[in-house]
Amino acid sequence: MQPMQVVALRWLLLLASGLGAARRGAPEDASFYYGAFPPGFSWGAGSSAYQTEGAWDEAGKGPSIWDAFTHSGTGKVPGGETADAACDGYHKVQEDIALLRELRVNHYRFSLSWPRILPTGIRADRVNGKGMKFYSDFIDALLRSNVTPVVTLHHWDLPQLLQVKYGGWQNGSMSGYFSDYANLCFEAFGDRVKHWITFSDPRAIAEKGYETGHHAPGLKLRGSGLYKAAHHILKAHAQAWHSYNTTWRSTQQGLVGISLNCDWGEPLDIRNPKDVEAAERYLQFSLGWFANPIYAGDYPEVMKDRIGRKSAEQGLDMSRLPVFSLQERSYIKGTSDFLGLGHFTTRYITARNYPSHKGPSFQNDRDLVELVDPDWPDLGSKWLYYVPWGFRRLLNFAQTQYGNPPIYVTENGASQKLYCTQLCDEWRIQYLKGYLNEMLKAIKDGANIKGYTSWSLLDKFEWEKGYSDRYGFYYVEFTNRNKPRYPKASAEYYKKIITANGFPNRREVENWHLKALEVCSINNQMLAAEPLLSHMQMVTEIVVPTVCTVCILIAAVLLMLLLQRQS
Repeated sequence: MQPMQVVALRWLLLLASGLGAARRGAPEDASFYYGAFPPGFSWGAGSSAYQTEGAWDEAGKGPSIWDAFTHSGTGKVPGGETADAACDGYHKVQEDIALLRELRVNHYRFSLSWPRILPTGIRADRVNGKGMKFYSDFIDALLRSNVTPVVTLHHWDLPQLLQVKYGGWQNGSMSGYFSDYANLCFEAFGDRVKHWITFSDPRAIAEKGYETGHHAPGLKLRGSGLYKAAHHILKAHAQAWHSYNTTWRSTQQGLVGISLNCDWGEPLDIRNPKDVEAAERYLQFSLGWFANPIYAGDYPEVMKDRIGRKSAEQGLDMSRLPVFSLQERSYIKGTSDFLGLGHFTTRYITARNYPSHKGPSFQNDRDLVELVDPDWPDLGSKWLYYVPWGFRRLLNFAQTQYGNPPIYVTENGASQKLYCTQLCDEWRIQYLKGYLNEMLKAIKDGANIKGYTSWSLLDKFEWEKGYSDRYGFYYVEFTNRNKPRYPKASAEYYKKIITANGFPNRREVENWHLKALEVCSINNQMLAAEPLLSHMQMVTEIVVPTVCTVCILIAAVLLMLLLQRQS
């Protein structure tokens, strides 16, 4: 057994015994807080183009890196699943807007498909008029339903030709192409869209796309590729923000921000300075990596120090972390009108006290160990645990760390339990109740939180997980070519929170839970009847027309025979 495995096993044994006496005191305030969110607080649901739209090669759309990644046939997604059809959202716009009205949300966060608008990724090549019309009509339909569009410009589906020709985010020229794309969108939709997000979770783009290879484009440029990609993404974000600020803001009066995902990192032993430092390092290598340049003008000092030192130890003349010039630092600083914050779960963090014998990597640069408490409820996905108190801590950390920015929670939600297809998702209700209440407590603490987007409206394609993880308020039957949607209990519960703008009192909140379970029982019966309905639909669409056609042919033959006998 390797030394690393021995230490990992030792920590697992420690966890099994309750994480030690240092963690015996629960860090959260256990009391539930009944109260209302501020007037005008915006409630929403979210999605992304690649995960929901389908129609991957229709109406002039170009291929994306995720089309190429899932079509490669190398087992990158379980079962060879793709998002070629996904939720068929491209053809079911009105149906999905009806679901948003049913939920009573104030806003809908969705992304534009860059290759659907610019098939090659380059504005000078060709603008796809059909793609532009699709999104323009979609925005108009949302506004007619009193749903505010919150639009993400890039949610991971980079045009494939930009990857092939330029190496994607490894190339500095990408910021110019992204700025051209962003300006086209500002020009076409900015009269109606007032909330723009440049990038969704750029850390995942960099780490999973260019370090581990788990995401498109599937590159494993260990210890360097992810930092270079992030560097260029930050420049592209800043250029798009400046374009809006100088050209469009005065007439359109909108806001431009970025969405950064981060789990909370809690020191395993709050009395151990090394654990406290490791937890801080965890946050800076996650949230600070992108937020610090935007709010302070440069990468966090701990990233610069550690990556620089490790690079020197590895015999490199320069740090693997790129350097911003003084002009670039000034250009990037202040380029966000709000902080978009995504959050799902929490980890305990401890310092790694054993040497790494592997080469350069992001994990070695961080030099820490992530742990979970076995008492935390497991929601089904291997990485996602129910730890609501971490949400409040992260919100307060962001508030104080970055100078009291307006915060929009842009992603937060729970996946479905493994192998579970029921609509009575009590665990998601519990997750919503706990996490939203901790957000309310953070507002009470003084955090300037303007809105919340639950992830997600629909079950959808979950990247390298395929269709195995379901985050939606609405269950999608992917095996049915019509992709019918069925509301889960959590949809009814979320609707009650939105209507009340908070948690009025214990009795009413408990009644919401009971009512939600009653509704989902009825919907479960509908879902159970789906195979019969599909069979009946097949009979209606195929068998009945075929029988009628045969009958008409037989009648025609008989009529001909009768006419012949008479003649």
